This record gives sequence, C-alpha cells and structure tokens, in this order.
Amino acid sequence: MNKNICRILGAVLLLSACSKKLDLTPVSNLSNDSYWKTPDQFDAFVSGVHTAFRNDAGNLQALGEMRSDIFGTETALGPSFTGEASQGTERMWLQTLDQDAPGVGNFGGFYFNINQLNLLITNLNKTGLLSITNRNYYLGVAYGMRAFYYFQLLRSWGGVIIQTEPALSINPTDLSKSATNTNEVMKLIKSDIDNSVNSFGTDYSFRNSKGFWSKAATLMLKAEVYLWTSYRGGGTADATIAKAALTDIQTNVPALGLLPNFADVFATTNKGNKEIIFAVRYKLNEANMDFVRQFIPQSGLISNFYDSVGNRQFDVNTDNWGGLLRVPVKVATFRQFTDTDTRKWATIQPAYTKNGNAYTIAGAFVKKYQGEQNAGARAITNDFPVYRFADLLLLLAEAKVALGEDPATEINLVRARAYGPAYMNALAYPNQTIDTDPKEALLKERLLEFVFEGKRWYDLRRMGDNYVYEYTLVKSSEAYKLLWPIDRNTLTNNRALIQNPGYPQF
Repeated sequence: MNKNICRILGAVLLLSACSKKLDLTPVSNLSNDSYWKTPDQFDAFVSGVHTAFRNDAGNLQALGEMRSDIFGTETALGPSFTGEASQGTERMWLQTLDQDAPGVGNFGGFYFNINQLNLLITNLNKTGLLSITNRNYYLGVAYGMRAFYYFQLLRSWGGVIIQTEPALSINPTDLSKSATNTNEVMKLIKSDIDNSVNSFGTDYSFRNSKGFWSKAATLMLKAEVYLWTSYRGGGTADATIAKAALTDIQTNVPALGLLPNFADVFATTNKGNKEIIFAVRYKLNEANMDFVRQFIPQSGLISNFYDSVGNRQFDVNTDNWGGLLRVPVKVATFRQFTDTDTRKWATIQPAYTKNGNAYTIAGAFVKKYQGEQNAGARAITNDFPVYRFADLLLLLAEAKVALGEDPATEINLVRARAYGPAYMNALAYPNQTIDTDPKEALLKERLLEFVFEGKRWYDLRRMGDNYVYEYTLVKSSEAYKLLWPIDRNTLTNNRALIQNPGYPQF
C-alpha cells in the first residue's frame, strides 16, 4: 500500500514539472522538499522517469527513422494504399520541413524528462536513505538516460540548450537560454556516460525485465556515441573505445544472445528475452504503443486487399489492426528483402489486389508489432526495443571495419539467424555482391534488421552525409537539412534560440 502511494506521489512530482515551452518548469520547493523522504519514494521516481521515457518513444522513432528511405507513398503503384491523408507526416520523408511543419516540435518534449533526471541526480547525490547498491544503480540509470536524451538532441538539432541542474526556482514564462555548441553537448554526453558506467561499477544486472536502463544500455549508448565521433575526427581511437564497450557487454553479460527465431524477439509473450538489452515496456490495461497506429491499417481499408502468401483476402475479424494508415512502408523497402529472409515476413505485411489468379502489390505496412487480441480488438502491447543483441553485433562489426578488422563473425551471426534453414555460404559475408563495400553491407544489414526500431536515419547520418544524400531525398546542395528545424512555438517562447542555419530565420 505504501509503495503504491509513493508511486502516485512520484507521478505527481513528475507531472508537476510539465510545460508547453522547453519543459523546464520548476517543481515547487514545497513538493520537492516534502518528497525524497523514503526509499520507496526514490523507487517510485525512478519508475516515473521510465514512464516518461515511454511517453517519448513515438518521437524517438520519428527522429530516428521517419526521414529515412523506409516509409512513403509510391504513386507508380496507382491509387493510394493508405486510404487516409498523410496529415503532414509526408514532409519528413519528402524533406520539406520548416518551422511551421517541423515534424517533431519542442525538441521532442525531451527536456521534461531531462529535468526529472536532473532532479533525481541531485537528490541521489545527497541522500543517505538508500543502500549503496540502489543509490549507485539509480545514478547509473539517471546519468545514462540523460546522456541518451542529449545524444538524440545533438543528432537531430545539433547545438542545443544544456540544462544539468533541476529547475526549482526558474520562472518558465521568463526562461530565455541559448543553445550550446555541439562540441560542448558531446562533452556532456561523454561525461554523463562515464558517470553512468562508474556509478554502475560491477553491477551488470537487469531490472524490471529489462524495462529499466542498465549498465549494458549505457555501454550500448557509449558504442553508438564513440562510433559517431569516430567518423567526425575521433578516428581509430574512438572506434577502439566503441569496440571495447561492446566486448565489455559480451564478457560480463554472457546470457545475452540472438533468439533462434527473429519474430520471437518482439512477441508479447516473450518480453525481456535474452536478445533484449533495453526496451520500452508496454502492457495490456496499462499502456499501448499507440504511436504505431498511423503505421497500420484500418479494417475498412485492409479488407479490400489480399495476402498473396496466404492466398486469402484479409478478414476484418482476424486482421483487425485498428490503425489509421498514414505512413505506409514503401514497396521498394519490402522488395529489399529476399523471400528466404525470415525478417521480411515478420517485419512488413504486403497487401495485394487480385485479378483472377494474378496478384499485384498495392502497398505495405509495418507488421513487426502485432500486439494481442483483447475483447475483439487488437492492443499493441509489444515492447519497443531500444537496444538488443543484434544491434550489439552489427555495431561491433562496424567498429571492426573502422579498425581494419574482419567483421564476418558478427555479420554472419545475424544473417544466419535471418535465413534459418535457407542460410548458405553464398549468403555469408563477404560473399554477397554488396559485401565488397563493408559500410554498404552494414547499412543494408541494419536496414533489414531494424525496420521500425528508430535507427535507419541515424545509421545514415552516423556513417557519413554522403549516405544520406544517396538514400534519401536530401540533396548535397541542401546539407542544412541534415538537422531538423526548430519549431515556431519554441522560437517564440525562447528568443535566445536561433533557427538552425539554412532554414528561414524566425
């Protein structure tokens, strides 16, 4: 009973810091001073920051994927498969964003949880209520998650506002703070990663069935960050650090590994499985992955089409996706998979028209998160993976390529699982045509592995601007579009901010 009350109080404290601006609204001194009195209150607050992280999952996916080459409509196929207007989402993959159509506004809303993490760090550093184990674990969580948020901000908007102290006495209506340059933001990210790793110490445990941040999650983030900087002047020194972070996980968390069946990684009945390192947790009657609804069709649409593999027309009762399809998967994306790649059928659902016995593809949509049936409706309660073991393997392969080492072991583990019984030497690295260019091979493998996990745009950005120009509609003459525009509302509320170069100035 006391724990439930504390969780409610923790949620209230979290919600009291919400703002329409940069979400740096202060928690009142009264609410802050009356909190942090028991271990249960700290536990509740840590649960709360993970709930807030879950609320950010839709924007994390959008920032990491929506401007890539995965989604879009293809007029060559004839009438629109979506059945609904795309409602501005198309501006992300068409690269026509501006301050009035920013794609993602208010810096993703991330400053809300950044402020909560600042509050958590401050109070953890002065409490004597917790066991050393819990205090250090929670500090590892807080520093790691804050670094994660700032890394998303840096990759998306470049230089951003740095706020590392809890906003307990700032008047949000008067808040005016300028952005910090990217070098300083990256310095903070790496410092927070170090603080997280040091706080965790030798504690490699997972909590809440991998629904809480962990040392392994911080090490995955460290690998991503140092691979990013290895392409931006850090060279082999940073690639070496990235590799060491990944092998640290392999050495100290030996229970992690690939599942034999790709689809099982995402099953609602298999949460926290051995492939998951960190995932956003969804649960029936608690929270659904509602942001996926715009990626899946409504019953009135899908029932007009056919599944060619099953040789059947879609049924409104069993194919009750319950979405409102505004963001279809490009058929070109679907066709990048070979038929013997099991990821193809677990990730994307094609829809066909039928004329006699002939099927013609009309469109495709995300199938990776099928949810579960509940009282005749589909609830999307799959967990959303942030980091998993396949990601570790392919990041390790990337680090090896950067260091001039052979990435075959890691790439082939992923390919062998993907093809199952159909796997053969001709499919192994370096025997496919694309393998003559290891970076292209890795980009392709990551595309096939991580559709709708928020990674493709960031993968292209990490490996080099030329890959963005090659695979998306961003032109080299419009390099400013590598960053997102800041929305008008944010610029209005904080006159110290300046629009990213290239976009019309506010």
